[in-house]
Formats: sequence, structure tokens, C-alpha cells
Amino acid sequence: MDHHERTFAETVETKKDVEIPFRTYFPNDYSEGGEEHPLLLFLHGAGERGSDLKRLAATGLPKHIEDGLDIPFVTVCPQCPENDWWDPIALKALFENVVTTYNVDESRLYLSGLSMGGSGTWQLANILYEKLAAIAPVCPPFGFVNPANFKDLPVWCFHGAMDSVIPVSDSVKMVRLLRSGGCNVKFTVYPDADHDSWTDTYTNTALYDWFLEHTNNGQ
Repeated sequence: MDHHERTFAETVETKKDVEIPFRTYFPNDYSEGGEEHPLLLFLHGAGERGSDLKRLAATGLPKHIEDGLDIPFVTVCPQCPENDWWDPIALKALFENVVTTYNVDESRLYLSGLSMGGSGTWQLANILYEKLAAIAPVCPPFGFVNPANFKDLPVWCFHGAMDSVIPVSDSVKMVRLLRSGGCNVKFTVYPDADHDSWTDTYTNTALYDWFLEHTNNGQ
């Protein structure tokens, strides 16, 4: 996959100026006038924060793409500033800009993230649920969301049973919360994995096949 580095700037509803640097990976057959592609927004963990986009390739999905993973998604990987946390309002502005900028299929918009990015996945999906087709949080901490917002949004959550950074009980509580609200949640626990449950997740083509099984036809 080819990749480009871009910087996105937008003024969001709070009138706060937001600048989010990000790296974009395009499938080999991508073109502005060709077939629309699905979009995957990936949110990194705390270790990749900063102002150097090269840090994104240290782990997770960007690393595997640069190592040769070939997936049919326009993949957008923003970078969170050092010592900061994912801001769902800023990410929403970025997401909406990306959707209108690139040649993507608006019925196939997906979201995933690991650790801190898993938390960002929960929070962003909580406000973008009407636009997304499916989400996959990986080893995320527990976060308060409205289960009603996830009733029509397929979720596949991943966690390592031996996680010493964010205990698997955080995902258990999230899955229980959403399932009790009638949501469709798939849950995979790796019995021997510590915090790194993302390598097995993002190198498994089953995740990408699962994404593509789901479309949001309410667009």
C-alpha cells in the first residue's frame, strides 16, 4: 500500500482550532475517480503520541501495513499530541473531513484502536454511531457510553486475559454493559496475551473480513 503524510486543520463547533497530523495508506487500486473504497480510522495507543508521524509505525496497524499487510481500506491513522488524550470532538471533525476528501464508500466506514486508542474508539463511536458500519476496540479501558447508541453498531472487542496494563475486566464490563442494552457485541479474549493483544488482532484477516460483512445502509 502506498502512504502519504498530511496535516488536517479544522475549526470545530467549540470554535477551537484543531490540528491533527495523520498518515494515510491507500490500497494499490485506489484512485479519486475509481471505485469507492471502505475507510478504516485507526487510533494508536499512548506510546505513539507526539509530533513525529514515523512513530505511528512502531506498533499496531500502521506497523503491519508498512511490513506488507495488504488490506482493501483507505486507512487513516491520526497522531495524538504528547501527554494528551484522544479528543472525540476533534476526531469527529477529522473523520468528517476525511470522508468528504477521499473516494470512500460512506456505507463502509470502520473504526478501531488499541489501548488508549481503544478508549478513543469507544468515545468516538458514542457520537458517530449513526455513520459507522462496525468498530473494533482492542485492549481498551472501561469508558462510560450510552448503550442505546450501539444498538445498531456491530462491535468486536479484543483483550488479553493476562493484560497487566489494562485488565481484561475493563472489557468484560464494557461488553456486559452493551449486551445488557441489547447490543451486538463479539468478544475475543486471548488466554495467554498480556497487553499486546493487537498483534494477533491486526495480523488476522478475519478482522477485515468481519468489517466488510457489515454496512451501514442508513447513509
